[in-house]
Amino acid sequence: MIIPPNIKVLFISGFGPIVQDSKASRDLYINTLGISFDEMESGYLHTAKLEGAKYFALWPISQAAFSCFGTDKWPEDIPAPQAWIEFDVENVETATQELRNQGYRLLVTARKEPWGQTVTRFLSPEGLLVGVVYTPWMRETS
Repeated sequence: MIIPPNIKVLFISGFGPIVQDSKASRDLYINTLGISFDEMESGYLHTAKLEGAKYFALWPISQAAFSCFGTDKWPEDIPAPQAWIEFDVENVETATQELRNQGYRLLVTARKEPWGQTVTRFLSPEGLLVGVVYTPWMRETS
């Protein structure tokens, strides 16, 4: 596959499963694998302390649906994703246009999230919820 010249992936900024059963996922990732998470009030579990990815999180399907569609139910006519991955890119707007030009159905288009990240999301052929993003705090240098 030829990578379009207008999209320059800099790094994987995050990855994790889309969670259908929160208790079962907590049991596996916390109790069995021993991963330590920070927890938000919404129950979103995340960590930036696991080597190999800048960010790993258990994203409930209801929150992924809300992020993409503004409702806590994933639409029945769109296959529910099993996992999510985000690629920080050099320029989200350019990457978004390239994805549009390539014919991808964009679920979220270059939206700035309340926490400061800019994101475009779509489903991959494998069923991953893919984001091309700009994550400012991951680019800061010390």
